Amino acid sequence: MSPFCPEIWPEDRTPEVQRNCKECGLYEQGSRMIWGEGNPKAPIMIILDNPGARESREGSPFVCGTRQTLQKAVFETGLTKEEIYVTYILKRKPIRAYEKDRTRAICIHHLENQIQIQEPSLILCLGNVAVQSFFRNLELDVKGLRGNWHEVEGYQTTAAYHPLAVRRRPNLYPLFLEDMQFVATELERKVRE
Repeated sequence: MSPFCPEIWPEDRTPEVQRNCKECGLYEQGSRMIWGEGNPKAPIMIILDNPGARESREGSPFVCGTRQTLQKAVFETGLTKEEIYVTYILKRKPIRAYEKDRTRAICIHHLENQIQIQEPSLILCLGNVAVQSFFRNLELDVKGLRGNWHEVEGYQTTAAYHPLAVRRRPNLYPLFLEDMQFVATELERKVRE
């Protein structure tokens, strides 16, 4: 097996009708809209809070720590990038303070439409923001949901810690890997059916 090497996954083109969306106000912060990355036809959809850092200050693309940690776990569980699509609650990276609850409530509609179109087999929410937004329950957290499947909006969904939290607290990596394996095993089961 070749060694793990992080890479820039292909960015999914933002639908023309959404490209200039100004409803949530994040466009005023100057970040561009990122619809998703990876394979839009993948069986596994991963939901993060926002697209995060994708380019250096000079504008050169790079793989941020969040993506490196996620890609490493994908690699170590035997999943492939073709089986993964990553998308976000917010389609723009916030650069300054913003009205979090209001903005997430507005932006979740983009995600809902995206899921209806793409129809993933499995959804994995990474981090409490993704969990609380997608499950529509501010009382939930990853710790209470991980390791089990839940039906959300008709989709088989589970949760894991955010890769940035895992990166900051390496003792969480075995749990993150365990959760990625949980998803990989379920995908294998679905393929066999």
